[in-house]
Amino acid sequence: MTIQTQQPSRQTLYVVVALILGIIIGELLNLTLESEQLKPVINIFAALTDIFLRLVKMIIAPLVFATLVVGMAKMGDIHTVGRVGIKAMLWFFSASICSLLLGMLLVNGFEPGSSLHIALPEVGTKTGLPEVAPTLGTFVSHMFPKSIIDAMASNEILQIVVFSMFFGVACASLGELAHPTVKLLDSLSHIMLKVTGYVMHSAPVAVFAAVASVITQNGIGILVTYGQFIGEFYLGLLLLCCALCCVGGLFLGRRILSLIRHIREPMLLAFGTASSESAYPKLLQQLERFGCDEKICGLVLPLGYSFNLDGSMMYMTFAVLFIAQAYGIDLALGDQLIMLLTLLFTSKGVAGVPRASLIVISATLSMFHIPEAGLLLLLAVDQVLDMGRSATNVFGNSIAAALVSRWEKSLR
Repeated sequence: MTIQTQQPSRQTLYVVVALILGIIIGELLNLTLESEQLKPVINIFAALTDIFLRLVKMIIAPLVFATLVVGMAKMGDIHTVGRVGIKAMLWFFSASICSLLLGMLLVNGFEPGSSLHIALPEVGTKTGLPEVAPTLGTFVSHMFPKSIIDAMASNEILQIVVFSMFFGVACASLGELAHPTVKLLDSLSHIMLKVTGYVMHSAPVAVFAAVASVITQNGIGILVTYGQFIGEFYLGLLLLCCALCCVGGLFLGRRILSLIRHIREPMLLAFGTASSESAYPKLLQQLERFGCDEKICGLVLPLGYSFNLDGSMMYMTFAVLFIAQAYGIDLALGDQLIMLLTLLFTSKGVAGVPRASLIVISATLSMFHIPEAGLLLLLAVDQVLDMGRSATNVFGNSIAAALVSRWEKSLR
């Protein structure tokens, strides 16, 4: 798939400037406006961000379907698809375990919950989160679509992936007969990437609005109150990225630096909007520019968005142990390891559920008899933490796509 070159450096600069302006304007508004005046301003910022995210979500379903089907049809046989899928899943689970273990080590070493000088919510206080228990049943219901139209309307990426894999294998097995359909979908993928270029022009506005909304609502002082916890969590994300980068460097060599340059804009976009989903179309473009095989990207990225959320995995570990520390609950090492295994599998059971990370954390807290009300400690800074974990999710999926392309000897 040939993609027209643009000027990513200029677009990246615009996003960085938007981030800085969002912080400055947000703090000025927080200091100058009364509390009753803040709500209309925050609503305007929220609307601007929501417009951008809706535009991105508009692209994702047809883009995932078209690229995945075309990629599988061009692979030619089910054995190649299976081999690529197995390599991707092995990497996903390895990276997830690394994220969880690193998070556990850091939060035990730093003990941020023990030093938080904030009044604890009363045990039994409602968190306001929807009660969705992450079970095998919910995982299956979110994995297999009862209607592809419904799955696309809801942007259920995992369901779209499952349908696309059946569709792609069928196209590959039919050969010449399926060529018109494959050609049509190949054309559709090019069109959707062109649409992505148009939508990305509004990315700096969305980043500005998202950051300004957070700072206007909470003030930059919230970063000071939770400074230690936020700083330690972001240090954990940085160490995780470095670890993934080192592993990537073993296979990619110096090209790992080129990969980082290519994905900086999608990462900034995910960071600014606190949504890894918003970076998906741009990430697909940039990985293909880097030299990843379009067929492999079309398969690995959608799977990664369901199974390889490295930043979110670390956040879940941090959050559960942070809340336990805040309430003075000492979890034994064995309990912590069981908690990691629980998070590894239950986090896959709430795909498509709003605020999925918090719901998984809530379910894990109740499982280990830790007050769920402790989640209220995190809600004030969840958006700030979400920015970092979203960018890390994008980074982890980029490494995965590049490595699988390298292992398949199809990295240009």
